[in-house]
Amino acid sequence: MIERFHPIGVPGQPWGEAERSAWRAQQRRQRSYAEDVLDPLARLHAHWDVQAYGELDYAPDFYPLVALHGCDWDHARPVALVTGGVHGYETSGVHGALKFAADCGSAYEGRINLLVVPCVSPWAYEHVQRWNPAAVDPNRSFGEHGAALESIALMRLLAPLQGRVLVHVDLHETTDSDESEFRPALAARDGKPFEPNGIPDGFYLVGDSENPQPQFQQAIIAAVERITHIAPADAQGMMIGSPVVAPGVINYPVKSLGLCAGISGAKYVTTTEVYPDSPKATAAQCNDAQVAAVRAAIDYALAHG
Repeated sequence: MIERFHPIGVPGQPWGEAERSAWRAQQRRQRSYAEDVLDPLARLHAHWDVQAYGELDYAPDFYPLVALHGCDWDHARPVALVTGGVHGYETSGVHGALKFAADCGSAYEGRINLLVVPCVSPWAYEHVQRWNPAAVDPNRSFGEHGAALESIALMRLLAPLQGRVLVHVDLHETTDSDESEFRPALAARDGKPFEPNGIPDGFYLVGDSENPQPQFQQAIIAAVERITHIAPADAQGMMIGSPVVAPGVINYPVKSLGLCAGISGAKYVTTTEVYPDSPKATAAQCNDAQVAAVRAAIDYALAHG
């Protein structure tokens, strides 16, 4: 256990509104949601219906929330759900979802309904942050008492589809900044000491411990390892404090933790974790790994669902 001082707050005391405001005042826009996400979405009308499903008013910033529906949507077919950018700083989650939509939408026409939400947290995308402006983690807010507006909007979008989602892939990254910035900030916010977990060197998956689907997870690993390396277990057989249950796979209780992967009720569900800071991986490889994971997940679900 390491007592690491965070510049905001008093060690051992959870943040109040003053600390949250101080944290928010430090944030700076570093990229454009409109240019990086909305503009590419506008060019995808050939195979997609673009739907606004909500808006975020973080004055002076305003963000429309947008989803893509396959234009051949048929209520008799099950749904494949792809979510990205729940943590906005995890770049390939957003760009991987956009690349899948641009390159692969036509591959599944007539077979399954596709629903892609490429950037759940646009403020966090622009500010390269894990939290929203209220210092709330959207990926711990997918539940009855969730406080993140981003999560509430996505849950409302998906409410009519309960029982119809066959496969859900939630696209994430694990970065070096998790250990240097975001986990220390979390500990400070909650008034707890920072406990380092290390950063896995490579791609891995987080399955649902209540519905692990090990063959499904391994089918995705097999597809991704053609593109980028798979993270090994540490000396204790763990990754980020969790037992490795199969090569490149750990499991979390996704619903009780309020994770995005727990909201769809899908038979087949996984969270990808790309490692963009590896010297062995490029940004293009990270995006390609996300696309490969989505395609392998949908293909497996269609073959076994």
